[in-house]
Amino acid sequence: MIRRSWTQAASIEETLALWAASLREIKKRIRPLFNQNRVARNAGLFLESLLGDEQRKTGWMRAEAAGDPGPWRQQAILGRRDWDADGLRDIVRDYVIEHLADDDAVLVIDETGFLKQGKASCGVARQYTGSAGKITNCQIGVFAAYVSRHGHAFIDRALYLPKEWTDDPGRLEAAYVPPDAGFATKPKLATRMIARAIAASVPFKWVAGDTVYGVGDIEQQLRRAGKGYVLGVSSAHVFQSWGKRRSVAGTAADIAQTLRASDWKRLSAGAGTKGPRLYDWCYLELADLEVEEFYSANHGLWTRGLLIRRRIADSDLAFFTTWCPTATSIETLVTVEGHRWAIEDSFETAKNEFGLDDNESRSWHGWHRHVSLVMLAFAMMAVIRHRANPPPPKKTQRRTTAKTKASLSRR
Repeated sequence: MIRRSWTQAASIEETLALWAASLREIKKRIRPLFNQNRVARNAGLFLESLLGDEQRKTGWMRAEAAGDPGPWRQQAILGRRDWDADGLRDIVRDYVIEHLADDDAVLVIDETGFLKQGKASCGVARQYTGSAGKITNCQIGVFAAYVSRHGHAFIDRALYLPKEWTDDPGRLEAAYVPPDAGFATKPKLATRMIARAIAASVPFKWVAGDTVYGVGDIEQQLRRAGKGYVLGVSSAHVFQSWGKRRSVAGTAADIAQTLRASDWKRLSAGAGTKGPRLYDWCYLELADLEVEEFYSANHGLWTRGLLIRRRIADSDLAFFTTWCPTATSIETLVTVEGHRWAIEDSFETAKNEFGLDDNESRSWHGWHRHVSLVMLAFAMMAVIRHRANPPPPKKTQRRTTAKTKASLSRR
């Protein structure tokens, strides 16, 4: 699967060679996960089918692409073979960081829904998903995407289990859920992903997320880790300033009502499909705090703040709690928040092109294996895109000063 939208600069021949080399490298990296060559080969065929041109990546379609008479070997990769999906997750993460690492990167946390019928698929329940915009029968997956100036790709994932699942031991056993899984809220799943990224020394400076992840333990976790954040909160979230010339107190919605026209600044949250994603923004600094209180490796003041986004068309408001080094500009915070668009784009691409929502396995292991293989396919194409579309070389021409000119004229 070579789409020109992914590789605009390189020629078809160069891209095909890069694609083939990347696929060989990926297969070599995942080989230690499998005890038998035959199983490793089938996993490679599974990966190739995810990269294929078929619109849907169901078991039968993957089998046809692999030349199999039926989907059994493909399905066996997900359900009947003993291999570690978390090991594959870590391989994906390391591969992404090796090629797309950036110290100023943003770790974006978000979730997506997988519409399902019946009650047997692990984690399925009637619950709200933004993918459908309503309460419906679905699974919910929480994801972490690494977004840098070089590209973006998923580096972690977890299946959310509603309490109706964790309170039913028989149901958990039937879906092969590990005994230690237990109930965890979506923010709790996010804190585990952030902790894994930090433990693996993933280079990132910021974390961004929507209102599901903007309260609770995540803020304290990130402060202790020395990471900045732009996290969505509800209009009812209460803010209060101290030590600032401008006093702010009340709910986010009430504070927004007190703003003057001069408080707003029109800025782009990044490029969209139809050009710059323009909104009106307001940033209010609430308090400066000594960062050593949270993270001893950093020094100096960090600022807690409130960022407000206003849609130009209808003045709809969105609110974000922020934590950043003192003197961080509103432009920087807007850019960080705008990086959330990358994970939304990634969900759409992964579902439309790599079969993210075509998983037919009902087990816990099947979901995590399928999703991890899709993450690997997505990461491979993200890296190919980066390598096939290198940034233009920086200008190295030095300015000739008057002093230099005088020195040259005397020679």
